[in-house]
Amino acid sequence: MGKTRDRMTADLELGNYSKHTRDAYLRIAKAFIKYYRRPADELGEQDVRAYLLNRLDVVQPATVAVDHAALKFLFDVTLNRPEVVARIPWPKVPKSLPDILSGSEVVALLEAVESLKHRTILTAAYGAGLRINEACSLGIDDVDSKRMLIKVRKGKGKKDRYVMLAQNLLIGLRTYYRAARPKRPWLFPGAKAGARITAEAVRKDLRKAIAQAGVTKRVTPHTLRHAFATHLLETGADIRTVQALLGHASIRSTQRYTQVSAAHVARTKSPLDRLGTQDGAVLG
Repeated sequence: MGKTRDRMTADLELGNYSKHTRDAYLRIAKAFIKYYRRPADELGEQDVRAYLLNRLDVVQPATVAVDHAALKFLFDVTLNRPEVVARIPWPKVPKSLPDILSGSEVVALLEAVESLKHRTILTAAYGAGLRINEACSLGIDDVDSKRMLIKVRKGKGKKDRYVMLAQNLLIGLRTYYRAARPKRPWLFPGAKAGARITAEAVRKDLRKAIAQAGVTKRVTPHTLRHAFATHLLETGADIRTVQALLGHASIRSTQRYTQVSAAHVARTKSPLDRLGTQDGAVLG
């Protein structure tokens, strides 16, 4: 990509995009240009349309949506040619509900994780509703045992937030700390000096634990965050509180968990049970 890559890299940094997004957008732009073996300046709307249609034949619509976003950034911002992508529709991504682990499945899964460090990270993901990168990025000073809070720094959208520090999680963190003695700043350092652990290292250990625990549901580290939100709702937590704990900018993102929480649905009273009662008078 040459100069185009350099310009796009600078534009993404100026936009304060996360490293994950920057890497993904640059990788997609590189694949797009390599596909045609021509400079991006020579490519137009029909080229983008044909590329995205071809991608729909081999990957899921959600992946194509990310491709679309990356190419939109490339043409809109870096190349200053917004007309190229202005009329290309976004792929409609089917909305599916996540598999939710039961409490016993969470226990079995965490107990099956062999590495103490990885088990502690995944316990934090469930116990505090953290994204896997948020759990991996925790610093030693982010755990406040006096106030029983964890500070999540620069979560999604570059926003800080506080989440609860569960008593059992604190016990697990102290056990891990005594065994590992990590040095500041990272609570979970990686293989490289001065770096924190990578999410992929934790994912690999989790995949082994899934088979060992006999869990048949589709499980990723994010599944533990889903379980955290659903279990909170099932035990009576207010949806606005859950929204704040998850760091959702919109309540719509949190409301999806009301659809998978059986207890939440069961607490909703049918209008049939109100007919002929004092509460049902409002129904006429």
